[in-house]
Amino acid sequence: MKMAATFAGRLAGIIGGIQIVLGVLFWTGHALSLVNLHMLIGMVFVLALWTLCVLGVRAHLPWGTMGFTFAWSLVVPALGMAQMGLLPGPWHWVIRVIHLAVGLVAMNLGWRLATTLGGGARPKPRIALAA
Repeated sequence: MKMAATFAGRLAGIIGGIQIVLGVLFWTGHALSLVNLHMLIGMVFVLALWTLCVLGVRAHLPWGTMGFTFAWSLVVPALGMAQMGLLPGPWHWVIRVIHLAVGLVAMNLGWRLATTLGGGARPKPRIALAA
């Protein structure tokens, strides 16, 4: 399970970075022909999140955490696919910022799950004070 968590966590991290680079290119009006690739890569990212959720359930992590992460992973593609039709015109930048924020939260959720499952960077150990 640790190997699967490592793979899914690293995949989500790499894909997240690629998605940010592509998003910045789109915001600056470049590489617009790669929007479909951005959507495809986003779906792979969501699959990595789902994999981490399944591994989390199998590892008996709290259901609330898994449920929230799974629900959030459904929001990512829904917002991404609906994005162009939301607030067209001069206020569309608000949707772009929301899309970025939703993606960043999803990346953080994936990182936290991978770390908890032992497939990511280890958090700093806490120092226990003697009672």
